[in-house]
Amino acid sequence: MAGFGSQCSNMKRIFVVGCPRSGTTIVQALLARYPGVHTFPETGFFEALFGGIERRWQDPDARRDPWYRRHGFARSHGRRCLRCLESKLLGQTRRSPVSIKPCVRRYVTLLDRVAQGQGCDVWVEKTPSHLMYVDEITRYVDDAFFIHVLRNGEDVVASIVDADLAHPTRAFRGGVKRWVRRWNRVVDLQLTHLGTARHHAVCLEDLVERYEPEWARLCEFLDFDAARPLAAAPGGKIADLAAEPWKRAALSGVVEPPSRKSESLFGPRTIEWMRASLLSYDDVRARVARVE
Repeated sequence: MAGFGSQCSNMKRIFVVGCPRSGTTIVQALLARYPGVHTFPETGFFEALFGGIERRWQDPDARRDPWYRRHGFARSHGRRCLRCLESKLLGQTRRSPVSIKPCVRRYVTLLDRVAQGQGCDVWVEKTPSHLMYVDEITRYVDDAFFIHVLRNGEDVVASIVDADLAHPTRAFRGGVKRWVRRWNRVVDLQLTHLGTARHHAVCLEDLVERYEPEWARLCEFLDFDAARPLAAAPGGKIADLAAEPWKRAALSGVVEPPSRKSESLFGPRTIEWMRASLLSYDDVRARVARVE
């Protein structure tokens, strides 16, 4: 595929967001089984471009954004991320712009071109932390669609701790207290978007327990035909298992009940504290279910 080209006016752009270990990968892979949909491994682009993720998580030790990010200049890490993506997906690169808007334009053009080259008119980008940059994505990406994936907080925290024990990474560090707080923060943000244009919420448990109606709701939101047969495998690479082995069970795009790990990982006192500290997930599911 040659050249950088320009954005495709008829391309549908979907961002799958949520707390890590909430089921975002399985939703991404499910969508990528739909005809005409292409997907990518997590790009992390908006986090790299804007930074300040700890501040957006509202972590108590978060630093203030530097002055240059408050004046429209792109973060150098984001510019490097863009060049790496262009090299990986197109096999070529060039100097990145210094301003935010043209950097995002180049990023969108890149994903458009790759999807178009695969004969697709829809692409799915799944980076859970991009939830924290929804306002920026909405501002710079034309007609972006957002799918918010939610999952029981106790199960999310247990899954994060389990992944951190087996495969220590910067993404999962922080322990139970930090991730309880972060899950609450994520859910608060997701609930603010309920019922708003181009935002759709799906609870992983509902997708597992009531697959057909939940899939139909998701298809209606995206203007997909729910009756169309899905491909046996997703269209596009979901993840690099060498770097993200914890995603192995989700790559097929076949929805199955996730494992529950809380009671095998934590003692009664920790579980009691988590349940008292987490927002009520029953209330969250009820609120999501009321939005049609």
